[in-house]
Amino acid sequence: MKKHTLLLALFFGLMACKNESKSIEENKIETKTESKDVAQTNYKSFGKQIIADDAIQSKSMVQHYETLKVGDSIDAKMVAKVNEVCKAKGCWMKLSLDNGEQVMVKFKDYGFFMPKDIAGKEVVVNGKAYVKEVSVDEQRHYAEDGGETKEAIAAITEPKRTYSFEADGVLLKQ
Repeated sequence: MKKHTLLLALFFGLMACKNESKSIEENKIETKTESKDVAQTNYKSFGKQIIADDAIQSKSMVQHYETLKVGDSIDAKMVAKVNEVCKAKGCWMKLSLDNGEQVMVKFKDYGFFMPKDIAGKEVVVNGKAYVKEVSVDEQRHYAEDGGETKEAIAAITEPKRTYSFEADGVLLKQ
């Protein structure tokens, strides 16, 4: 009899623990869903799904770019303001950094494009940050896409060291 009582108590004890674990897991899922919903209402996503939580500000990104040499790259996620977007199809954008420099952002494998009317809006970009030397022809191409005048395009005569970014995912703040 004592054996049956002990087994019965042990059974109910295990069941109570199992139910408690289940409710803890359900609470975790509900919390994650709530946070995801908040993030989804604040940002429109392009490319790979990313979250904004761990992105660094553009002023911190300046320090990273200043330490890179041409050809170096680092994985990064940053928040910045859009200065300019490709007027042809949204295939690139330029973001402002706090030191007056800009970051040229292209999209991995041309897998997605950005809306052409987002200048002045905040974005979170995720991908690879690197320093690149841009040829005269490439600079002229971007100037043309950006709607520059023929005189401004003709004034480009030397290669330029630029801060670049290949984004695999972008969040556009709504």
